[in-house]
Amino acid sequence: MVNHLIDATFQRQIIFALMAIILGLFGHAAKAEHGEQTWAQAQKSVVVVNPVWPGYDRPGFGAPKGTAPAGSGIYFSIDGAEESTFIITAAHVVNSAQSIEIIDFSGNVTTAMIHAIDTRRDIAILRTELTGAGIAIRQNEPLIGSHVCALGNSFGLGTGMTCGIVSAVRRSNIGFNDIEDFIQTDAAVNPGMSGGALVDPQGRLVGLIDGIFTKKADIDAGVNFAISVPLIQQSLASQLKAGVQF
Repeated sequence: MVNHLIDATFQRQIIFALMAIILGLFGHAAKAEHGEQTWAQAQKSVVVVNPVWPGYDRPGFGAPKGTAPAGSGIYFSIDGAEESTFIITAAHVVNSAQSIEIIDFSGNVTTAMIHAIDTRRDIAILRTELTGAGIAIRQNEPLIGSHVCALGNSFGLGTGMTCGIVSAVRRSNIGFNDIEDFIQTDAAVNPGMSGGALVDPQGRLVGLIDGIFTKKADIDAGVNFAISVPLIQQSLASQLKAGVQF
């Protein structure tokens, strides 16, 4: 009887030791790659975009039913400079605006003007006197299953961050825009985040947040879309060709 108890105890010790080894080997790999560093790298480039809608005299009011009265934007530099006065956002956030204000990560408020707009790809370029940190750009396509985070002004509450994975790449024919090349993600996206940044764990731009795929309510359903970096670059190239200066 004593021998059986000793054997059982020894077996449990072996099992626990094996479990500890397995957790030690794979625990790190299972841990999400995003975190505080992702936020630190990207948040200085993301702004709140408050359009003044027709019929209203102050920003953040009067959006069409089913949309947020605010959006988001990202400071970017076309020549790779660290700082810029240009902001990229979703065209549908600002294309009907009578005026636009932006709020940066420090709470500074200033006006912005539409510098260029590409309604076919749903991309708008704003220009402002307030200089911001141009976001780093990820040049290679993210892998399906890799970690990403979405930074934007959800429900007009101010810039925040949600995280998930890349669900799919090169999505098109979704029906949002005439020209589409989307990164699909399950990172939570809600009204007000349009024009915000989808970034990799290093805080580099993967895509411009653009749409939520839902049939019943304009809230996150885990199927969300960001305009890919190649399509953003294609849009910028077309603007340059048309004579727009950056």
